[in-house]
Amino acid sequence: LLQASGGGLVQAGGSLRLSCAASGFPFEDYAIAWFRRAPGKGREGVSCIKASVGTTYYADSVKGRFTIISDTAKNTVYLQMNSLKPEDTAVYYCATEGKRYHSGSDYFGGYRYDYWGQGTLVTVSS
Repeated sequence: LLQASGGGLVQAGGSLRLSCAASGFPFEDYAIAWFRRAPGKGREGVSCIKASVGTTYYADSVKGRFTIISDTAKNTVYLQMNSLKPEDTAVYYCATEGKRYHSGSDYFGGYRYDYWGQGTLVTVSS
């Protein structure tokens, strides 16, 4: 189970921190990613992390502005978003690896994601 939170309304240049709380699986052994879907656009990968190997990956559009952090003690992955732009406006979803591909699966940063949390809306005003 994945529970995303932390979205909201922020002005351009501001910051937000999203949280993805995980339960029911060995958190640190699975890649966890943030995806987003902007209005009228397709879903895109934003960032991912796999705590057990210490790897992170970022989309070019967010490099240098977003940071993904894993807190294994809290089974939570955070996405710290700084210098936000209006084009960052989207519903953000966290996802993790599964064992069976289905029509809702997606790929990012070298991993396939089959389990999805509910989204959290981020709106950046200009």
